[in-house]
Amino acid sequence: MAGLRAPGVPSTGFTDSLDFLLTKICIALYKYTVVMGAGKTFRQGQILRLVTGERIANQEDLRRRLATQKMRVTQATLSRDLQELRLVKTQEGYKQAAALPEESTPLPPLARALAEFLLDIRPAENLLVLKTPPSGAQPLAAAVDASKFTEIAGTIAGDDTVLIITPNKKARESLQCKIEALVK
Repeated sequence: MAGLRAPGVPSTGFTDSLDFLLTKICIALYKYTVVMGAGKTFRQGQILRLVTGERIANQEDLRRRLATQKMRVTQATLSRDLQELRLVKTQEGYKQAAALPEESTPLPPLARALAEFLLDIRPAENLLVLKTPPSGAQPLAAAVDASKFTEIAGTIAGDDTVLIITPNKKARESLQCKIEALVK
């Protein structure tokens, strides 16, 4: 290959090796960015294809499915992509915000989260346990925290359970009544 040699310069083993190495690097970069689909537009297209074609319960599930297509994505990049694509997490998996049915009167965030994710309420002394489908606890806990109920000392969310801690049984009963009223 004479790609990097000036005209009239004789070939040496070193420049030929350098030409070969640079060509290999350029081909590898091209394959990585274009053929393998590492570009943002292609990746986001694949995300849309996956979420519209099948149920994707959470970001880890989506990350794994992208990895099977040879696309390695960090959680931070995936989170940004989901936000840019206006994908929201529902009980049925991720959906485009535009594809969600319109509500005649929008519900407050907590009422909406309760309607979408709450399966059961279980009181226990000064604790209130909210059961959700898998991957539903985090968005429900975020909505509970955002509601700023004075009765709440703290919340903990797992995959399908939100634990709400109140200072005493009376505060838990008051909070339980407020949450049940939002569900009705």
